[in-house]
Amino acid sequence: MFTKAIVKTPCQNMVNGISAAGLGKPDYKLALKQHNNYIHALKECGLKVMVLDPDENFPDSTFIEDTCLITPRCAIITNPGAASRKDETISVLKAVKELGLSVEHIQSPGTLDAGDIMMVKNHYFTGLSERTNIDGASQLNTILTTYGYTSSFIKLESVLHLKTGISYLENNNLLAFGEFLTQPELKSFNILEVALNESYAANSVWINGKVLVPKEFFKTAEMIKNAGYQIIEVDVSEFRKLDGGLSCLSLRF
Repeated sequence: MFTKAIVKTPCQNMVNGISAAGLGKPDYKLALKQHNNYIHALKECGLKVMVLDPDENFPDSTFIEDTCLITPRCAIITNPGAASRKDETISVLKAVKELGLSVEHIQSPGTLDAGDIMMVKNHYFTGLSERTNIDGASQLNTILTTYGYTSSFIKLESVLHLKTGISYLENNNLLAFGEFLTQPELKSFNILEVALNESYAANSVWINGKVLVPKEFFKTAEMIKNAGYQIIEVDVSEFRKLDGGLSCLSLRF
C-alpha cells in the first residue's frame, strides 16, 4: 500500500521540453488544470500529496518520477540520462531528506531514469534504454542488494522507458504491448495485452487497488475493469506531447 506521493507543478517553460511525440507543443494552462486533476486522483487513491514548486530552469521537471526511486527502505536519487535534466534531482533530494528517508545516489558515468524501473514486490526490473545505461543499472542493483532487494535487466528496443511499455497492476497482472509480449523475463506474469493503437495506455498506474488510466483509451480501460480493478481515468494529453505518461508525474511510496 502507498501512503504518500510527491509531484512537481509544471513550469511555463514546459512548452520547450524534450519531445519525440510529434504532437505539437503543450498548452500550459491546460497542463496545469490536468496536473491538478492528477493530484486529485492521487488523493482519491488515499495518498497524501507533497507538491513541489515549478522551476523554469527545467522544462521537463514535472516528470518527477525519473529523478528518484523510492523503495520501502530507501530513496535512490538517479542521474538522469538527458543532460538538460541532471540537476532536476537537487530539489527532489531536498524533499526526500525532509521526509527523513535514507538516501543513496547513482553516480556518473552511470545514468538512470527511474521511468525505467518497475517494482514487483521485492524485485525491480530495470530497462536498459537511451536514458539508462548498464553502469547506472549495475549501481542500482548494488544498492538494492544492500537493502535486501533483487533486480534484473531488460534491454529495450523501441520505447523511451521501460514503463512506457509495461505496468505492474499487482495480483501478477502486467499491462504490456509490443516488444514486451514475448520477453522471457516476463513470462511468469498474466499479460493484459494492450492494443498497439492504444499503446500509450500501457503506462497506467496501480495505487491501493485502483488503477489510473489515461483518458479515452477505451479498450484498455475496459480490459483493466474486466480484470477486477476500479479505474480512474485521467486526461494527460498535454504531458503526452512531451513523451510523458501517468507514472512519470509522481513519486509514489
